[in-house]
Amino acid sequence: MRFRAKIVDLACLNNFSRVINTISKLTKTCTLRLTVCKLYFILSDKVANGGASMWCELCQGNFFDEFQMEGVAAEHNEIYLELVPENLSRALKTAHSAKAVKIKLTNKHCPCLRVAVELPSLSSSSRIVTHDIPVGVIPRRIWNDFREPTMPDFDVSIYLPVLKIMKSVVERMKNLSNFIVIEANLSGEMNLKIETDLVSVTTHFKDLGNPPWASEEGCQSSAQGRNLESMAEACIDIKKLQQLLAGQQVNPTKALCNIMQRVKRRLKERQWSGDLTLLYLLSLLPSD
Repeated sequence: MRFRAKIVDLACLNNFSRVINTISKLTKTCTLRLTVCKLYFILSDKVANGGASMWCELCQGNFFDEFQMEGVAAEHNEIYLELVPENLSRALKTAHSAKAVKIKLTNKHCPCLRVAVELPSLSSSSRIVTHDIPVGVIPRRIWNDFREPTMPDFDVSIYLPVLKIMKSVVERMKNLSNFIVIEANLSGEMNLKIETDLVSVTTHFKDLGNPPWASEEGCQSSAQGRNLESMAEACIDIKKLQQLLAGQQVNPTKALCNIMQRVKRRLKERQWSGDLTLLYLLSLLPSD
């Protein structure tokens, strides 16, 4: 089991750092899955019990100049590691002007990701700062616990407004209530609402657009045949939504929200940029 990678391009390094910073804002620990072509950062808390799930997928060719890995076996050419993303984020903060960054899986006293940062130097000798980040090796018998979440049948799928604007609205509402209701329809309309005994506040968004899921990848949903004006709603812990929005540093090209309004309600937010896909699944509370 081996892994080593190298980043030389400063723009790629900054993009990778922003991804890790975003993940560190969303979870304290996660699973890092390494394959030949991709990296995955996975959080698999049970949503039904009030947790959140995350699936972040990166194409290694968009970030790394060199990337070599050998999995646990030829027929299982993957590596699963338990990681504290904040530790990796701290290590990368020392690399904002680095000539190169090397990441290697080592096992001297315990399994570690060794991050070696080569810094510019006025002399002929190079300056290298090394960070050893402890990781846990996840055995193959439980790999199935970290597979990509399936896309459940949803009632409404809608593109989100500019995330900075949405973040500003949610931050203001957070001071008034612990919960927020997100409702949307198939006419591109979305509302953010809070209601308490003392105040009722609603922010309206229009002309957001709805993804043509029925024609993409053969995906089917209960949104087909639904009244375009009918709102699907979901009540969510406002702090978890604010945490997701506050951690954004990847500037996605598009972000969307899927609302599943049935006995077990769920809300999925999916974001794309040119380099990664981030899927975030939140548990929902029954609304009155």
